[in-house]
Amino acid sequence: MVYYELDLLNPPPLTDEQIERLKALANMRDEDIDTSDIPVLSEEAWKNGIRNPYYARALKEQLTIRLDADILDWFKRHAKDGKGYQTDINKALRAYVVTQERRAAKKAP
Repeated sequence: MVYYELDLLNPPPLTDEQIERLKALANMRDEDIDTSDIPVLSEEAWKNGIRNPYYARALKEQLTIRLDADILDWFKRHAKDGKGYQTDINKALRAYVVTQERRAAKKAP
């Protein structure tokens, strides 16, 4: 089994071939997508579905947190127009949590 570490905040750049493939897929009509190899799920399967907690849109909770000034400054400086730094901090924390959960899962018997 092979494991890869991915820095969610700094993903590797896409190749020109990957960019072209994504453009082609974005321009494809839904009815032109071949789904013949995908099993049709029953209504029962959808009823029993469980959202992945790492990718489901989480509810936000307002809180007060103290961060080192240099850390906060870094996020503010690297945010677009000084906006979105809180979202970037949340993404960094989520990436850390996902990494820790995966490490724990690898160690579990």
